This record gives sequence, C-alpha cells and structure tokens, in this order.
Amino acid sequence: MINAAGYTGKPNVDACELAKAECLSGNAVLPGIIREVCEDLNIPWAHVSSGCIYSGIRQDGKGWAEEDEPNFSFRSPPCSFYSGTKALGEEVLEGAENCYIWRLRIPFNDERSPRNYLQKLLNYDSLLEAENSVSHLDEFVQKCVECFEKEVEPGIYNMTNPGSVTTHQVTEWMREEGVTDKQFKFFEDEEQFMNKAAKTPRSNCVLDTTKAVKAGIGMRPVEEAMRESIRKMARPVGV
Repeated sequence: MINAAGYTGKPNVDACELAKAECLSGNAVLPGIIREVCEDLNIPWAHVSSGCIYSGIRQDGKGWAEEDEPNFSFRSPPCSFYSGTKALGEEVLEGAENCYIWRLRIPFNDERSPRNYLQKLLNYDSLLEAENSVSHLDEFVQKCVECFEKEVEPGIYNMTNPGSVTTHQVTEWMREEGVTDKQFKFFEDEEQFMNKAAKTPRSNCVLDTTKAVKAGIGMRPVEEAMRESIRKMARPVGV
C-alpha cells in the first residue's frame, strides 16, 4: 500500500492558502486514517511526504537529516500552510508500524509538464535564486518500489538526488544543452520575490541522503540526473 495522495495546490503552494481545509485534510488527516487501517490489517505501507518542512542548511553546513526536527512548520514559523500540513502529516505517523515515509523534493524529469521543475523555470517571467535538493521523479518512484522489493528497514528517508543545485546552475545547463536561449531574469532577493510574486514563504533547503544511500536505495548524483533530463528535453519531439 502506497499513499501518494496529497494536496499541493495549483499552480503552486500559494493556492493552499485559500484552500486550507482541503490541504489539512489531504496532507495531515488522510495519512492518519490510512495508518489506522493498515495497522489494523497488518499491511506494510508507505506515505509520500515532502522535504519542504525544512528551510536552509544546518548550522554545521550539512543537509537536514531524517531525525532533524522540521524548522519550516506550524511549530517553527513562519512557513507556508502547505509545509505546515506536511509536517503535521509526519507527526501523525510518528511510531507507525511497517511504514515508510519518503520525502520528495522539487520533482523533475524530461517531460514538458507544468509540474516539472524544469518546465516551471521556463514558464516563469522571473526566478528566485536559491539552493535546493531535488528529486528525479522517475528515479524516485523506482527507489521507493525497491524499498519493498529489498525489504529495506521501514522509517523516514530523504529521497532526493545527492547534492544540491542553484537556480542559476540549472538555467545555465538548460541554455548549454539547447533547451532554450531565453535570458532568464531573477528577483533581486527574497523580499522582492515575496512582494511581487508570492503570497506565502517558500521552502528552500538541502537534505542529507546518507541514510538512503546506506540502505541501498540512493539515487544518482543530482547534476548527472538533471543534465540527462535537460538533454532529453532538448531533443525534438519524436526523436
């Protein structure tokens, strides 16, 4: 059993600020209900969570580890309502039996989808410079399934590609690989971004993937996975 349901808001998390009941129900209440059913029936299961419950990098310069308390949540404001509900969803599952919690972060691949991080960068008029962990969506799915196949120990796993990327890095790779010749524009800082383009704070953070790597479900380095997706995006349709 895998719970991949959740409320993210469209076109982005700003929409969650206007649909708080639905967001709370989908991200915090539903996981608790599924937990009760699975534990009553003794069914191993998994919940797709989010790395957006953190902000920045730890004081020691490392990425946030699975055991670190969220610092971008209702208990550690300010945060977006979306991130607050995702953190609550993990609280609801604390101590859950036979349960995987997989933290997805800024999914991307080569598809021309409005939910793909790479396509979002092409669609926005101006971008916010930030450093983040990201998840190759197809690889994320593959490694999550392997948790069951390899009988990996249940628990929380940061399921991102090892390393991190900045917005400038990714846009430069897209230009280098011929995806676009667009001259990307950037906000001066986060304050300008919040004043002109956002209704709620954004999570920008780096996650530590040591636990997943040691468990045998680590993903490819982030630059390798992202450059491959960018090259595929650059190919003519049908090639």
